[in-house]
Amino acid sequence: MEAFKSFADFQMDVLREVGNIGAGHAATALSKLMDKPVDMLVPKVRMVPFEEVADSVGGAEAIVIAIFLRVEGETPGNLFFILTLESAKKLLKSLAGIEVVSDEGYTEMEMSALNEIGNIMAGSYLSSLADFTKLNMQPTVPSLAIDMAGAILGYGLLQFGEMGDQALLIDTKFLDGKEEVEGHFFLIPDPESFPKIFRALGVGAP
Repeated sequence: MEAFKSFADFQMDVLREVGNIGAGHAATALSKLMDKPVDMLVPKVRMVPFEEVADSVGGAEAIVIAIFLRVEGETPGNLFFILTLESAKKLLKSLAGIEVVSDEGYTEMEMSALNEIGNIMAGSYLSSLADFTKLNMQPTVPSLAIDMAGAILGYGLLQFGEMGDQALLIDTKFLDGKEEVEGHFFLIPDPESFPKIFRALGVGAP
């Protein structure tokens, strides 16, 4: 879909605004959950081909933590919030005050905290997109996995069939003092869903 590569600036501006609003909602929700201020930098928003999604988080064989959920409603698709293992440790320490001491695995409490953080992030971005488009987008219950990035994306394909060939990527950065913690949010709509989203945004469908 070559049209994605030639998006007019105003079209990408709409997606950036969705990302900014989603980040603001997420920061507010996380602040309430953690009972402490949460700072988030302005996210970077871009479109990437599906085959480059894994490259954005270190490659198909990189071990990552992913919160995955299915988007149901008028524009079905797949949604991932992906963290490297190092980012996950920093995030737990920064937001939840949890020090991960073992490289062998995560405790149930650590997994629960990561799942809740990822759920808030995904829900915030999804709700901001739903508000912008006035489309019905409902998240399913999220699941968390620790595996190679390629395997996690493959799981989504196996579970729900063909994914679209483009992903909306929002690079999110949390700020704790001078230290930045980065996470990656991917929305991969089903093939028929992206045209609906762009028509609803009033920026034309590629």
